Amino acid sequence: MSKRGLRTAATVAAAVALVAGASAGAASAAGAAGSGAATDVCRPGTLKVTTTDAGSGQAGMNHEGTYLQVTNTGNSTCTIGGYPGLGLEGAGHEAIKTTAHHGDTYFAKDPGMHQVTLKPGKSAYADLVWTHAGPSSAKAKYLQVSPTGSNAHSVVAFDKEVDGGALSVTAWSAKLPSAS
Repeated sequence: MSKRGLRTAATVAAAVALVAGASAGAASAAGAAGSGAATDVCRPGTLKVTTTDAGSGQAGMNHEGTYLQVTNTGNSTCTIGGYPGLGLEGAGHEAIKTTAHHGDTYFAKDPGMHQVTLKPGKSAYADLVWTHAGPSSAKAKYLQVSPTGSNAHSVVAFDKEVDGGALSVTAWSAKLPSAS
């Protein structure tokens, strides 16, 4: 198989892993769509994903964290819910085996799955945490984030050592997840 074919196969494998890892988000989004609600589920093309420290760093006891921020860049109000799908990539955008744990993180309580309404320009947040002191750390350069649990994802810079490719993440929330 050619180098390009291997890269394509890795990309497809990463997309499949994102869908499998984000099934809770897809189920949540499907529930909103079927509920007859007046607000549509956010479409991947109208969402921009970034990372932010939100003015406070998250580091301690070999744990490190950041917030994921997803912003509605569309012209209409929409909803998002569940957990973001996640996938690590190496320097050449090759897929790194990634395991995402949904729930409380070292730094924040999980708000649980619920719908978040995003008006144009508004954002939702999730807390993302990993450890970086073990012998099996993966050197990531990028992070794939699927905000809605679909195949569509954003890739953000993520130059981090991640033990065993394991990430912990809270559900999307209208406010920054916190310890209290």
